[in-house]
Amino acid sequence: PMAPHITEELWHITGHTGSIHTTSWPIYDEEMTQDETFTLVIQVNGKVRERIEVPATISENEARSVALDNPKVASFVGDNTIQKIIYIPGRLVNIVVRNS
Repeated sequence: PMAPHITEELWHITGHTGSIHTTSWPIYDEEMTQDETFTLVIQVNGKVRERIEVPATISENEARSVALDNPKVASFVGDNTIQKIIYIPGRLVNIVVRNS
């Protein structure tokens, strides 16, 4: 079997000392699995109009502001009346408009 030998070589190439077989297993850290950002999908009347990278800690009001301040989205909204803004945390903002 080559795997144990290759892993030992890779262990030393990456700067570790000693044998990989004598080291302890890593400890799980919940914080390391959390993303710092996500892609917020912005829809107008259910059609995707923009995708923006935003912090994972963004609030609903901040997400709405980001969506409405985006020039590309603003061009689709135009002078139409906004009926409703639907926010799904960590996923999307859907702006429902009625034609004027």
